[in-house]
Amino acid sequence: MDYKSIEISNKYKLFSEQWQPKVIAEMNDYQFKIAKIKGEFIWHSHKETDETFIVIKGEIEIEFRDGFVKIKEGEMFVVPAGVEHKPKSKKESQIMLIEPKGVVNTGEEDSNNLTAKNDVWI
Repeated sequence: MDYKSIEISNKYKLFSEQWQPKVIAEMNDYQFKIAKIKGEFIWHSHKETDETFIVIKGEIEIEFRDGFVKIKEGEMFVVPAGVEHKPKSKKESQIMLIEPKGVVNTGEEDSNNLTAKNDVWI
């Protein structure tokens, strides 16, 4: 067993691309992923699972068909399974996602330029 803590802020220094989540840890069948985001993502949903957003640095907004939520640094929000949403950030923000292993970042939408490779560890 490796008894070394994960320095989350240092992990962000290892990549520069936007909207491409990287796995930093697993717990049971869940992955903890970090990403840098700026601008708008696409409308999508995850039929089978909730998705947790934690803002590590910056501020993001998640738009829904009937409203939106702003999430500031140090805050989190859980998007329920099946709810269509579109994350966005005016300035580059650093986020953590918690979701089951194998979840595709674009949900059921096929977006070649935004669909990230799955299970990429950093």
